[in-house]
Amino acid sequence: METMTPVNEQMDVTVKTPMRVQPGVARMRELTPAQRRAVVFAQQQVLKAQAAKRAKDEREAARARMRQEEDNEVQPRAAVVKSVTAEAAPHDVSLREAIGHVLRDLRTRDRRTLREVSEKAGVSLGYLSEVERGQKEASSELLSSIADSLGVSTAQMLRMVADYLDSVAE
Repeated sequence: METMTPVNEQMDVTVKTPMRVQPGVARMRELTPAQRRAVVFAQQQVLKAQAAKRAKDEREAARARMRQEEDNEVQPRAAVVKSVTAEAAPHDVSLREAIGHVLRDLRTRDRRTLREVSEKAGVSLGYLSEVERGQKEASSELLSSIADSLGVSTAQMLRMVADYLDSVAE
């Protein structure tokens, strides 16, 4: 029975002041190395997501400013035809190439992406790209759908193509 402590002995109990620990550090000490790596990775992912959201918001704000400026300087579709004719190449242009050139010019003037136009027109992105480059001939139904998605009627688009071909022939 020698293992028992006598009652008359006092135990040394001192009140220790808690250590000042930075937030999150104490919790990190309790984690295994694998858990620490997972926490660091998750923190990095959050930072990347925040940065991506900021960049997206900045791009959207820039687009909104450009659209606002463009709305202030609204130019009629005839101005688009004149700019198309000014950029004409001196060689013979096929109808397929002329249609592609006018479609691309209309799309870029509106600052729209191929993806936006292709989704709205119901045409695959690759096919629309080939039509714009003059590599594929689109059916009249597809041309009508593409023109509608660009905000012009089929007749207006075809007039622009005709004007473009006239300007190249001169």
